[in-house]
Order: sequence, then C-alpha cells, then structure tokens
Amino acid sequence: MTTPSGIPGAADDSAELLPIATGARTRAALRTLIRPDRGRAILGLGVLVGATAVGLLVQPLLGRIVDIVADGRPADALTLPVVLLVAVAVVQGLTTTLGLTQIARLGETVLARLREQFVERALQLPADRLERAGAGDLTARVTGDVARVAEAVRSALPEMARSVLAIVLTLGAMALLDVRFLLAALLAVPVQALTARWYVRRATTVYADQRVANGAQQQQLLETIGGAVTVRGHRLEEQHTEKSAARSRKAVELTMRSVHLVLGFYARLHIAEYIGLAAVLVTGFFLVRDGSVSIGTATAAALYFHSLFGPVNAALVLLDDAQSAAAGLARLVGVTDLEESAVRLPHQRAETEAEAGTTPRAGPQAAPETGTDAATPAPAVTVDAVSHAYGPGRTVLHDVSLTLRAGEHVALVGTSGAGKSTLARLVAGVQQPTGGTVSVAAAGETGPSVVLVTQEVHVFTGTLADDLRLARPDATDDDLRTALATVHALEWAEALPDGLATVVGEGGHRLDPARAQQLALARLVLADPPVAVLDEATAEAGSAGARTLERSAEAALSGRTALVVAHRLTQAVAADRIVVLEAGRVVESGTHDELRTADGPYAALWHAWSGSRAAPHL
Repeated sequence: MTTPSGIPGAADDSAELLPIATGARTRAALRTLIRPDRGRAILGLGVLVGATAVGLLVQPLLGRIVDIVADGRPADALTLPVVLLVAVAVVQGLTTTLGLTQIARLGETVLARLREQFVERALQLPADRLERAGAGDLTARVTGDVARVAEAVRSALPEMARSVLAIVLTLGAMALLDVRFLLAALLAVPVQALTARWYVRRATTVYADQRVANGAQQQQLLETIGGAVTVRGHRLEEQHTEKSAARSRKAVELTMRSVHLVLGFYARLHIAEYIGLAAVLVTGFFLVRDGSVSIGTATAAALYFHSLFGPVNAALVLLDDAQSAAAGLARLVGVTDLEESAVRLPHQRAETEAEAGTTPRAGPQAAPETGTDAATPAPAVTVDAVSHAYGPGRTVLHDVSLTLRAGEHVALVGTSGAGKSTLARLVAGVQQPTGGTVSVAAAGETGPSVVLVTQEVHVFTGTLADDLRLARPDATDDDLRTALATVHALEWAEALPDGLATVVGEGGHRLDPARAQQLALARLVLADPPVAVLDEATAEAGSAGARTLERSAEAALSGRTALVVAHRLTQAVAADRIVVLEAGRVVESGTHDELRTADGPYAALWHAWSGSRAAPHL
C-alpha cells in the first residue's frame, strides 16, 4: 500500500486496525454458525459418548484377568475376557471413527461458512477503511488466522471432544468401582485447574498480541517490498530495514514468550499426574489390605487413572491450540460482525431501497431532484460539497461539487496529487466521503449502477471466458465475443491457443498490460452500468498501445455517463467537459476549446503537453 504521501508506510504508526470481536461475541457468532448443523453435532457427540463408554470396559476386563490369575483359576477362564477385549476394541474403533468423522464434517462446514462471511464482508469494506488498517492486517487474518482456526477445526476440535468425554466417563467409572478411588484421583484436579487458569490468563493476551504483531510484520514487509522503487528513490532503505527488523523482533519476542509459557504449562501437568497416580495407588493398597476391593478392582482403578493421562493432558494441551485459534477466530468474527451499514456502499443502499419500493432519502441514497427542462439531461451523478481526508491533516479534497448529466463524458485533469483518483473512487462508491454526499440517480437494470476501471487491473486465473463472466455470469459465448469486439479485442482473443477457453492469469497464458486492460473494459461492457469511472485506465499501455486502448475505452463508454481521470490530454480533448483539479479543489470547468483559450491551469497543461509531448504526470 502506498499512502497519499507517496511513501510506503508513511502512516504505519497511525494504522487503525480492523475490529476484534469480544469473547462473548465470538462465542455467540460460533453458536450461530453451528446452529444450521446442530443435528450433525448431536449425532457426532452421541456416537462419541457411546464409543468412549464402550472403551471404558477395557480396564474392568483387565482387572478381571488379574483376579483370575491371582485366584489360580484354569487358563480357559481367560477366554471370555480376552474375546470381550477384542470385541470392545473393534466396536470402539468403528464408533470412534464415525463420531470423529461427524465432528470433523461439522467443523469443516462451520469453517467454510465463516470463510464465506469473512470474504463477503472483506470485499464490501470501503477502500479507505482498508487503507487505514493496512493490507497486512487483512492479509494476516485471511491467511494466518484462517490457518489457525482451520487447524483447530481439523485436529483440536475432534480431539478435545473425545478427551472431555473420556475424562467425564472415566471419572464416573472410577466412582462405580469405589468412590474412594475417585476422591483420590481428584487430588490432582486442584493442580490441573490452577495450571489451566495460570496458562489461560497469560495465553489469551500473548496469542492476541502475537497475531497483531504478525499482522504488523506482514504489513511492513508488504509495504517495503511493494514500494521498493519509492523506498530507494527517497533513500529510505535503512529506515524501512530498521522498521522491518523492529517488527520482526517484536513477533519473535512474543513467540518466545509463548514457548516459555508452554514449557511451564507442561511442567505443572507432570506434578499433577504424580500426585494423582500416587494417591490412587496408595488408596488401592489400603482397600485391598482391608478386603474392601479385589486386586483386580484396584488394578482397574489404577489403569483408569493412568488412562486419564492422555485425555487430560490432551485437553489441557489443546488449550494452547484453543487459545491461538480463539484469538484468530475473534479477529475473523471482528470483520464478519461489522455493522452492515459500515461496509455497504452508498450505491448499494440506493439499489436496495429501489428494489424495496421505498422512496429514496436525501443524501447519498439518491440524487436530489433538480429543476431541469426537457431539453437538458437529468443529473446522473451529483457530487455535493464533498471533502475527503485519509487521516488528520491529510485532506485531499475540499468542498468539491460536480454534476454529471446522463450520457455526459467528463474528464478529470490535474497534476499528480490533485485528488483526481480520490474523487473517482468516491463517485464509484469504492470509498465514502468524510464530508458531503455523492449521489447516483441511475440504477443498473441487472448489475451495478457504477463500475470503476483503474490502471491496476487483475487477470484472474481461469479461462478467458470465466474471467469475462465475472462481470455477468449468465453471459453466453456470443455475448462475450460481442463485448470483446466492442473494445477491439476479439481478434487477439480468438487467436489465443484455445480461444475463449484459453487459461489466463497465474500459471496460464500471459496477457500484456494493454490486453489485460482491454479485458477489463470488456467486463465493463458486459456489466453494462449506466455510469462508468475510468481512473487512468489507459496509462499502462505505453505510447505504442495508447491509441488502441483509447479507442477501446471510447467504445466501452459509448452510451454511458462517464467520469475519466485523464492520463493523456487526448482523452480530455474528446470529453464533453473537462474539470480541472488543483490541491483538491475544482479550479476550472468547461470544454477543451473554452479552457484552452482561457489562459488558466488547463491551458498551461495543454501547452506543455502539446509542445513537448512530455506533460507533467496527470
């Protein structure tokens, strides 16, 4: 991300991270995610209960074998216990597999649902909100946090369910043997409880801080690498290297804190195991000596407690994964739980109201009524006293008012930093103004009311046809060819190895910048919005392809209201009206001929451009 100052990372320290859900809200969101599959959850847990109960027969059967041997009975007396042990193993294996499968499917379904909600909300976030948070924060959530939650769902969740059931049912079985065995085993619980409390109180903060630190680290690396040219140009290599090192040190420091935390956690668990096993063995010794229980029963009690080592330690150890996953889940829910009004764009609100049959309210929901006669086209876009800032002291637009009539093509002109791209993004609804309103009167019949095409286009991995259908999924091959022909791209598209079926994007056929831009313009034609915004959409072509791309853009805009951020003044000449921005303010507005003879800022730009063909960057 490049900040408005043009220097990557200029606003690092003032980043406004995306929200993190509270523990209560995270649990509520998790319940909501599980609710549609609660039948599967009940089935999975029920089968696991049965599997665990069957498995608890192993210890009494082993105790029975001990009693048979201690009493000196014949060898054939061992047949039944041994056969039952085999049967228990088979039944437990089958039921455990079934139960864990159901739990795993439940987890994957919930995870998929969470991912879908996250992506949906993330795609709806205004660009300025993402810029304030930084790309690293969102990247860390969609990669690291999702990975942590996915790992917990696939391994920790099933194991935790089985461990908890094993603990509860095993303690119940010990009570059935003799309640004094249970009381002896419970001597380990205070140590385990204190250990869990000690760990959770520290781990929650450590893991939450660790995820934030990892996000900040990724943000710094993305900005330093992505803006390497700017960093070198401003001789900021040492400064950015130090920032990267500092954030890496912070991440490593928190990682080491978590390692020391885990080591202390294990040490305390071993003490609990020793206390509990010693208590059960001593209790068994006295009970056998007094004749209260047999040697086999005491053996079964000791084996029961020993069998608790695995599930108890697993459950407590899984607190490590649970805390890490909970921190990641809270960060994901923080995005999915954003208020809908905070992520929906003004144009989306207007469309929703129109569909509902309500009267649009004044402000960003609909263009205000204006008194126009039949000969004057109605306003398609109204920008009313709009201001916009990327942060305190970084205002880029000041009280800008602008009206685009239906079918009118308006070119935005100005030097770099004048606020052209910001105004274009506000009109497109990608960002929301910090002051004033942007109103769009027109509504698309089936698609969006406004489509933005920038110079930074992306060719998605897949066939060329699939890439085009992103704009209109129901488009036929003939529709795709018509759109390509409109932007003068059909010839090269059909010349590809497999025509429309050619795989493009990552790992596929490489499209040069000019063709990628034509692809974006073809998607614009397919989406067929009443209003189009082009933000230097022909800038990547270079001088060789500029004429072709300008023809493509002109064809794509035919019949639409258009706002064009002009990279070359030839685009301004062809526009119905030119608006000149300086320092975030409209300083001139008129046709090319009017402004050229007015001897103002546009005339200076035109003379510099037409005289040397090397105008300042527009």
